[in-house]
Amino acid sequence: MTEDYSPRRELLNNFKPLVLDLGLPLGSYYLLRDGFGVDMVLSLALSSIPPAVRTLYGWLRDRSLNGLAGLMLAVNVVGIALSFVSGNPRIMVAKDSGTNGVIAIVLIASAFSGKPLLSAGVRPWLVKGNAARATALDRLAAASDRFRRLQRRFTLIWGVALLAECVAQVIGAFTLPVATMVWLSNVLLIAALVLGCVIGGAAAADPMEKMIDAELAPPTLIPQPA
Repeated sequence: MTEDYSPRRELLNNFKPLVLDLGLPLGSYYLLRDGFGVDMVLSLALSSIPPAVRTLYGWLRDRSLNGLAGLMLAVNVVGIALSFVSGNPRIMVAKDSGTNGVIAIVLIASAFSGKPLLSAGVRPWLVKGNAARATALDRLAAASDRFRRLQRRFTLIWGVALLAECVAQVIGAFTLPVATMVWLSNVLLIAALVLGCVIGGAAAADPMEKMIDAELAPPTLIPQPA
């Protein structure tokens, strides 16, 4: 029973930041807006409560910023501000990229600051609910410069991909027909997500996983000369 419990607990602990800081505000926003027909601004305001509480709690308890919760709070605040923008249809199209632009800038800044936000996001897929892998990851993150560079690289790749999508959407909003951008904006977002997954996986996540595997591999015995 104990052997079965530990991996489940480890998996829960690793996914908890994603669930509380990303899943809960996003889920509550769409539930309020689409499920109960609540106004978009009010939905954004109400869904900002969990990340606001998490951010404040982390600051009061540890004097540290909860990166993912803070990011979602910033995105919701920007969304509320942009919701009041109206008039020119091209501006309306361009504003849809505003939240992704905020996410991109925060991700890039966190990568250069040495505290990459997506380290928590990729952790569950590297650890796979295994306590030994979690320990190995923490050990590498504390002792290996290469591993920390890969963590920063993963976040930076995603930040650049989303920033490129934001820039492309703004340029398209003012140079292409509005009817074209209605569908092209979705294509640009999907392309950015695919690029983030493919390039981020190949350039950072896969090497990190191999380093964890190597950290857990039994030491190779070197035969002693007779």
